[in-house]
Amino acid sequence: MDGNRRWAKKRGLPTFMGHKRVVDGVLEPLVEHAADLGIEYLTFWTWSTENWNRSRFEVGAIMKLFRLALKKYGQKLVKKGARIRVIGNLEGFPKDIREGVEELVEESAKNRRINLVFALNYGGRDEILRAINKLLEDKSKIPPTASQFRRAGKNQKLKITEKELEKYLDTVGMPDPDLIIRTGGEQRLSGFMPWQSVYSEFYFPEVLMPDFTPEELDRALEVYATRQRRFGK
Repeated sequence: MDGNRRWAKKRGLPTFMGHKRVVDGVLEPLVEHAADLGIEYLTFWTWSTENWNRSRFEVGAIMKLFRLALKKYGQKLVKKGARIRVIGNLEGFPKDIREGVEELVEESAKNRRINLVFALNYGGRDEILRAINKLLEDKSKIPPTASQFRRAGKNQKLKITEKELEKYLDTVGMPDPDLIIRTGGEQRLSGFMPWQSVYSEFYFPEVLMPDFTPEELDRALEVYATRQRRFGK
């Protein structure tokens, strides 16, 4: 969701106001519209592992905004049938925010209208590293069988497969994204779902996130509908 700070600066506002605009007037209409269209999964990259490097004032202001969003909009989205899910490492957040998010995830677990995924303290490399470390930790607790030793050979190590690693990714149980939209005109992923995006279609509109309306989402979907997805075939 790129361009919040640029949007605010163009209007002579504190950068925080760009983020606030998205929370107050952009996310909910997009979720409603996507759900009405029958889109099953909608993911918002809300906070990256690199965002902690911003000024203390901006980080503090955004944490306050997270708290406001949890109280003001979280329950609203749950009541509208959204299943709240999270990718990323919540351990990086203050305890009250972490607990608030976990409560919404638990309360909405049976909702089926739309899977609303928030990428919080998320970075693609961080996700893959955490997955590998968890996999290795689990493997170290289970001694290999004699047949596994024989298959591996005397001087060979056991290998990790794609399917094994995917079980430890934050997105386990979720489909890979069909379409990735980055607002603000920048044409790069900046670490968003590097594993899952290998066959995703990309769309890079110039419009900044605070101006990204349901009509803008429709434009993205119109472009997506013209793409031919071959998946390497």
